[in-house]
Formats: sequence, structure tokens, C-alpha cells
Amino acid sequence: MGHRIFLAGASGAIGRPLTRLLVAAGHEVTGTTRSAEKAEQLKALGAEPAIVDVYDAEALAVAMAAARAEIVIHQLTDLPSGVDPTRMAEFAARNAHLRREGTANLVKATLAAGARRLVAQSIAWAYAPGPLPHREGDPLDRDAEGLRAVSVGGVIALEEAVLTAPLEGIVLRYGRLYGPGTGVEKANAPAVHVEAAARAALLAVDRGSAGVFNVAEPCEELSSEKAAQELGWTAG
Repeated sequence: MGHRIFLAGASGAIGRPLTRLLVAAGHEVTGTTRSAEKAEQLKALGAEPAIVDVYDAEALAVAMAAARAEIVIHQLTDLPSGVDPTRMAEFAARNAHLRREGTANLVKATLAAGARRLVAQSIAWAYAPGPLPHREGDPLDRDAEGLRAVSVGGVIALEEAVLTAPLEGIVLRYGRLYGPGTGVEKANAPAVHVEAAARAALLAVDRGSAGVFNVAEPCEELSSEKAAQELGWTAG
């Protein structure tokens, strides 16, 4: 049975293949973008586009209510593909701001719309140093310094907002993305192909209890056993 799904970040690297998968699975998808051009691309994928900025809390709430969302998926980032290394500090700050403020607005809109489940994108390389492989119960690196502290701080804010909200909050801690639309042909471990990342979000629509799931290819650094067992996810 299909659900009414509000996909924030539908025109992004994960959002595009995820839109395709959701529509093929019989879900009714409303996908957000800030671009009229990308709205047409979402229509071609079978989604109903919503041109809205996540920082416009009122417009976001109106769009989600109009979609009558049952499930919300958060795939928003503020990182272009192929980031210029000389501008990493700028983009890390922008992405952390989106994870803080954008996620807060998205959670509020989700609650106002009465949606029951929120699936959100996070990252799998924010763990504090410790025994490997890292599992979901391991602490995040709250003592990080410099640029890493900016990124990890944004991740912590996103995850806490999703996991403490009065709904079914699921956080997918993705490995480093590679594949079409990412600007990366092959990422260092922990890594995950963008299509496999999209499949994890599709599975989380109906499977898995509230909580955190590592989503990455087999490697020494990270265990994705929980995602395999509860979501039925595989990297291949």
C-alpha cells in the first residue's frame, strides 16, 4: 500500500534516485526543490514538485500540509558536488546551519502536518575515536575541534531534533557518497553508492523502529548489521 510522502531535497544526489524508487513502489511523492527547472525534472520522475525553501518555515508548513504527508524524508544538504577544497570551511558551516535550522523547521512542519514518521539523512563518520567497527550506540565526537567540530555539531543537532520529536524518527547515518550526481567516482571507507543510500531510505518508509542505522558498504570502520537485520538493506 502506498503512502503520501513529502521528500525534502528531492532534487539532490540521493533525492533523485529516491524519488524514482518511491514512485515505482507506488507511493505518492511530493518533492521539494528551490528551482523551477528542477521542479520540471521532478515532474518527469513522477513526483509533485513543491518549490520551497526549508528556511521559510511558514511556506514549508503550508506545502507539507497541502501534500497531506503521512511520512517525511529529509535528504537536504547544502553541499555542491565536487566541493572546492579551499572552500570547505564555508560549505561546512552552511551545511551545519541547514542541519540545525532547516531540520528544526522540517520537524515542526512534520508535527503540524500530523505525519507519523520522519526519516533523515545523517553521516557515518562523526563517531568519537574508539574500538572498531563503530555501531549505532557508540558516542559521536562531541570533543571534535576545528572544521570537524562544525560538521559534527550540525549532525548532533539534526539527530537530536529527529530522535526526540514525538513521532517515529529514523536517522540513516550514510557512509561517504559516491556515484552519479555526487561528483565522486569512489569514496574512501566508510562509503555507500548513492543508489544504495536511496534504497535504505525507501526501506525505512515501512521498516525499522525509531532510532539510528548505519548505512555503508562492509568495512573495518563501521557495522551496518542493524540496517541489514531491521531494514533488509544490502549495499549491493
